[in-house]
Amino acid sequence: MSGMATKPLAHLRFRLPTRKSLVCFLLIVIAAWGVLSTTAVTVFILSKDPDPDHRAIIKMGVGLILVWCVLGGLLMWGLRDRFVRWATSIPLGWRTRFVLFCIAFAMQEEAVTTGLTNMAPLLGGVTDAARITVSKNYFEVVFTNSVIVFVPLFLCWGWLLSRYDFRPIEVLLLFGLNGTLAETITFGPQNLIQIGMWVWVYGLMAYLPACTVPEERGTRPARWWTWLTAVFLPLVFIIPLVVWL
Repeated sequence: MSGMATKPLAHLRFRLPTRKSLVCFLLIVIAAWGVLSTTAVTVFILSKDPDPDHRAIIKMGVGLILVWCVLGGLLMWGLRDRFVRWATSIPLGWRTRFVLFCIAFAMQEEAVTTGLTNMAPLLGGVTDAARITVSKNYFEVVFTNSVIVFVPLFLCWGWLLSRYDFRPIEVLLLFGLNGTLAETITFGPQNLIQIGMWVWVYGLMAYLPACTVPEERGTRPARWWTWLTAVFLPLVFIIPLVVWL
């Protein structure tokens, strides 16, 4: 009887989650938190705050999420294979290609934010304080405040990807965390509450470029300490530039 009772148990094995499944789970949790926190803040501001500029700013934030994170993210996912085929046909080294495409996607994201800032009067803003960028001038935003600061992050990630086998979905999560921490350091701890937005805003800048990185590139397996390095090391690269700007 004991042999019969234990035989079925031989087929039961505990399996640890794969890296991909764990990262996907974390991204889903972060996205769910983003939906809940953004909805709560939006409802509160629109129903309780009489300041028209605050109301316009929250509308801009929601617009950024819908245009860049939702619509942009879906387009990136759906057109990923076509993009990779086209991008990898460009005669550049994969590190150079990765950095240049990251810059290009960061500039696209800033085009969305600057466009929303310029729409402030249509969203109810009445003063120049109704903005989500430092300026209404796109080139001033890109070259003096945002994308120029991101370049060291992209360069650091080019180095990380040349040494460790991070996958595109992992780059999305980790670069999103880099961006969340950068926003927190620069603008205050309240940005940690907005992690559900920042992870996707920043992560999508690097996701498709990471898809163009060849899988066989002679890298080492990414260990837990490598993940910690990938979360914090890129921030070291931008501190001098942030201070200077």
